Amino acid sequence: MKEMGAVNTLEKQKNKGGNALKRNPVIPYVLIMAFGLALIFFLSVKGIGDAKEVAKEKEHPKQTETASSEKFDPESFAKKTCVTCHGNNLQGGAGPNLHGIGKKLPKDKIKDVLRNGTSGGMPAGLVEEDHIDEMADWVSKLK
Repeated sequence: MKEMGAVNTLEKQKNKGGNALKRNPVIPYVLIMAFGLALIFFLSVKGIGDAKEVAKEKEHPKQTETASSEKFDPESFAKKTCVTCHGNNLQGGAGPNLHGIGKKLPKDKIKDVLRNGTSGGMPAGLVEEDHIDEMADWVSKLK
């Protein structure tokens, strides 16, 4: 009987009007709109701070690693870039085997491929122009 009393009490509360969301169907939309406006406001305030930081960085750029200030290492470059297509040991994969390529192609052709790529899938411009000679030397000496 005690349970029936609790159920009846809940039903009476529902019949009296329940909560405000059930009485007025516009309230959920107003709450969503208010939340959206608050979100826009806070993101705008954050954007203003970020814009000031970007402006300061343009005036005084941070020292970053550049290829010109650091000695170029063809082997480490190959480990980061070339292995994707030519395999972990440059033995071939999606791209051809690079070991012994210096015997098959002249150094100028290797430079041309590094600079301009190939129609078969080697993209152009992976190696910066300043380092093409070093990279071509290294690739041509792979055994």
